[in-house]
Amino acid sequence: MTPGPDPLAEPDAILAFAHIGDLHLTDAKARNFADLLLIVAQIEVECAPSLDFVVLPGDNADNGLPAQYALAATALKMLSVPVHAIPGDHDMEQGSLAAFHDTMRADPLPKALTVRGVRCLFLDISGPGSGGPDFRLGQDQLGWIESELNQAAQRGETTAIFTHTYPDDLKGDNETEALVALIATHDVALVDMGHTHYNELANDGRTIFAATRSTGQIEEGPVGYSIATLDAGVVGWRFKPLEDAFPFVVITTPADHRLLRGDDQHLGPTVEVRAFVFGRTPVASVACQGGQEGAWVTMTRRPDHRVWSGTLTLSAEDLAERRVPITVRATDASGRPGQHTILAATPAHVRPERIRNGSDAASIGAWPDNGIPGTQLGPNRNGKPSS
Repeated sequence: MTPGPDPLAEPDAILAFAHIGDLHLTDAKARNFADLLLIVAQIEVECAPSLDFVVLPGDNADNGLPAQYALAATALKMLSVPVHAIPGDHDMEQGSLAAFHDTMRADPLPKALTVRGVRCLFLDISGPGSGGPDFRLGQDQLGWIESELNQAAQRGETTAIFTHTYPDDLKGDNETEALVALIATHDVALVDMGHTHYNELANDGRTIFAATRSTGQIEEGPVGYSIATLDAGVVGWRFKPLEDAFPFVVITTPADHRLLRGDDQHLGPTVEVRAFVFGRTPVASVACQGGQEGAWVTMTRRPDHRVWSGTLTLSAEDLAERRVPITVRATDASGRPGQHTILAATPAHVRPERIRNGSDAASIGAWPDNGIPGTQLGPNRNGKPSS
């Protein structure tokens, strides 16, 4: 695994983006359009200064109609941060993606850009298919992915891939195997997806696969959006229910044991803790704590950074445990608190053997505190079929 940029050596080299799950927009009177307006407003008011972009992972229009895309385009005008949209199977319902590109002004795909030292690849696995869940890359796009990953490796860049589904859902001949092999042989830290309609994280031991619940066809939990971060190779992820108050804290490093990508992400006696604190109200204080009885340590933020950082010293007793709780607590100027806790891995933690086939076989399971109930209520597994 190639180390990412050192966030302390250059101005704030930590990627942060918000993911708004499959919209499935139909008409302006539907609940999901109202939810989208609320989500976009909340992201703009509370989160935008700290975000690099917002991603829409496909199934934006439930029937692929221009009027449905117009609703999305209207809502997204509120955002001051870049928006990157990719298509899903519902976007292909009319037999082409013309309305998706024309009405939403979506960029041609595939596309690549480097953000905070991370090479971000945005894929179209719906357009090359015949409609519905006939997900395909096509040889040209597969070759493009290989070229991009090779160039990123030469530049020492970590990569994030944005696609509608797990690679295992691809229908083209040997496309799943080819994409999984490319991911396995390059420093792909994160594959960000939609389609599942439920929150899910999978970890194949090297790459994190992150799916965020639908906005428009919801079978479990409250409506909301996820915030993902990539900090020197460490993946952070947390779901933000729309109804929850701010400040909203997301730890970017160290890694939670469920998101460990390598033994080099185990804790040592000295731990650098970094976190985003989202919210429009100015922050009064931020502190971190490690271990069962560790002291709270004040965290600070450089003027040119968005991220708060602090250094913890762990005891021998803490390091003897397999996992150590790390908590970041923020209080804003109104006195309102917010916190995030992870369980980070010590060298005593043995990483489990993981299946590497680009599917949810490597799911980490339920993580309720992070917004993952683990019930898999959606069109892919135990829930109602997608309409």
